[in-house]
Amino acid sequence: MGTFSIWHWLIVLIVVVIVFGGRGKISSLMSDLGKGFRSFKDEIDKTKSNDSTDSENKNK
Repeated sequence: MGTFSIWHWLIVLIVVVIVFGGRGKISSLMSDLGKGFRSFKDEIDKTKSNDSTDSENKNK
């Protein structure tokens, strides 16, 4: 009775984001998050391709 569940915290978080976030900030935040994930994925792909070409060159 004295503790908050996860649902209470989620509702508080949503209200705080709505009150203090303002218009457009959530979409820009999600856009930045997506760009970060895309950049991370591209770097992982580059690393994998560099590792595979390095291993091919060592075999020759």
